[in-house]
Amino acid sequence: MAARAIPVAILAVFTASSALAQQQAATFATADATQGKAMVDKDCNACHVRTFGDVATAYTRIDRRVNTPAQLKAQIAYCNSQLGTGYFPEEEEHIGAYLDLQYYRFKR
Repeated sequence: MAARAIPVAILAVFTASSALAQQQAATFATADATQGKAMVDKDCNACHVRTFGDVATAYTRIDRRVNTPAQLKAQIAYCNSQLGTGYFPEEEEHIGAYLDLQYYRFKR
């Protein structure tokens, strides 16, 4: 009986994780990716080129830090703080919407 409980428990965790990921991705659904692109082009790309050699590598490398919408939000907030761009939370959401659309494509 215990052997059958393990697959059921794994399925429950996977289902809960998928639902959470969909809910988190929906966070960017009301943001404006066009505004986000303008902010990324203005303030983010130069740092990513210095750090990674090109822009796309920051988002697409195998060992990237961001794998969930929540991690993307946290990374955007961290970069905002480090660069001193002064973006408001709703502007960070615009950046998240653009990055999700362009690179991450989190499930909705």
